[in-house]
Amino acid sequence: MLTLVEEHFLNGRFLQTLGAGAYSEAQIRYFALQYGYYSRHFPRVLGAAIAAMPPIDTWWVPIADNLWDEAGRGQPGRAHEKLYLTFLRTVAPDARLDGHGIPDVPMSKAVGKAVDTFIQFFREATPLQAMAAVGLGSELFAGQVMARIGEGFRHPHYQRRGPINTLFWDVHADEHEPRHYQLCKQILETFTSTHDLEVMYETGRYIALSEAQMYDELHEEMMSL
Repeated sequence: MLTLVEEHFLNGRFLQTLGAGAYSEAQIRYFALQYGYYSRHFPRVLGAAIAAMPPIDTWWVPIADNLWDEAGRGQPGRAHEKLYLTFLRTVAPDARLDGHGIPDVPMSKAVGKAVDTFIQFFREATPLQAMAAVGLGSELFAGQVMARIGEGFRHPHYQRRGPINTLFWDVHADEHEPRHYQLCKQILETFTSTHDLEVMYETGRYIALSEAQMYDELHEEMMSL
């Protein structure tokens, strides 16, 4: 899985271009608005994952814990929806947002497809596939990817209009994602048969490549501006 992450995420066109400071102001604005939709819909993804779990607390509680992080664990201003706005407003200060922080531009096909792929997968997933989709297909590498995004946005090229607030990315990278993966891992590591290992790998690979495709297609949309 980590080889896949290296190839399709870290060496992918989006992170390479972002890290080189090669996107224009309009392009990073587009990304900020569109990723906001992905972040906003992620609690729905986690809810779908919980629905695929057996009614056993050792299975659904790790996903519920992840969902509670999305809500900021009840702390004012710490909900991910609110944290994301601290990033969005420094990248796109002129964005027109409604009372819930939703922009007046539609969600892109790339983001919509990624969200739908995740949620549709859980409709037919076994509990093991659902846990592998969250654990191996996302949380295993999410912290590393989000750290690189935060680092990319600190490139001097993007700071010319003022500092970009990367707290949203830093919190995920340093605190949330590593813990989320460990919670999933506690379940996944109890499955050791060859068949189960193959199921977990193929599931993780499918979901990870879907997310990688979102970043790649966002890159294409950004470059077409």
